[in-house]
Amino acid sequence: MSIQVLVPGMLTTVQDLGREGFGPMGVSASGAADAIALRIGNKLVGNPDAAAGLEMTLLGGSFLFMEAAVVALAGSEFGAMLEGVPVPQWRSVAVRAGETLRLGPTQSGARCYLCVRGGIAVALFMESASTHLMSGLGGFEGRSLRKGDVLAIGEAEPLFRKRTIAEGGLRRLLPRRVLGVTAGLQSDRFPESSRESFFGGAYRVREDSNRMGLRLEGAAAPASAGGEMITEGISLGAVQVPESGQPILSFVEQQTTGGYPVIANVISADFSSVGQLRPRDEVRFQLVGLEEARQRVLEQEALLASEGLILG
Repeated sequence: MSIQVLVPGMLTTVQDLGREGFGPMGVSASGAADAIALRIGNKLVGNPDAAAGLEMTLLGGSFLFMEAAVVALAGSEFGAMLEGVPVPQWRSVAVRAGETLRLGPTQSGARCYLCVRGGIAVALFMESASTHLMSGLGGFEGRSLRKGDVLAIGEAEPLFRKRTIAEGGLRRLLPRRVLGVTAGLQSDRFPESSRESFFGGAYRVREDSNRMGLRLEGAAAPASAGGEMITEGISLGAVQVPESGQPILSFVEQQTTGGYPVIANVISADFSSVGQLRPRDEVRFQLVGLEEARQRVLEQEALLASEGLILG
């Protein structure tokens, strides 16, 4: 089974849930920017949560299905059409051989995921199918898709089963614009005025943001002793503050080390919300304790694993 790329869209890549454990080698996890959307999309087509799908950013592509398939679209609404008929989000859809799925510009957040029963089949790099754009490794030839690319689909019977997500569960999993954060390792280096600016105002996502990090603009929140320090490890979701005082939120292709103080770190339960932020979107930060951060991710995982989340 295979899919041919007729129109690649703006930035369409193969992504799964990333490659954990290679930070000491300088390779960040990469993976889906909105992992929750990818996981739900895979559930809808009967795949394991970690199966590889296509991540489209801001502008979707067009894809010709060479054989019959079962697909689902998850994440942001991209106005998908299958042979001229609108395709709803968050439910399984049967595609016949020779049909074309077309997606347009985003109508809500930043990213939409196309999941296909059987998953996108590419050679694994460091135990993952994810594309790491900064290094040109993994995924499909280590790059975003181009017109004419042909993607293989993993072995699976294209048996259609109508599935959709429970409305109540979806509401609880939708992206947030107020991100929970815990105190950063260098939070004590920031004066009270900087902490008030950071937690009290809104920040706008800059156009030069990418999967490596989101550059934010708003009230400056500089550290007391300037914006540089001895380089140390950087985690996913770390909010670094350079000398300019304008925060940088490290994301799925983040550098594994950095030399700017970290004022806060986005909690695990809100990582996927970061993946749906578009240029010029506004975001706020809310300080939470470690126990609350732990409880929120446990509740999120329990919901994702619940039998009542997927109907059908």
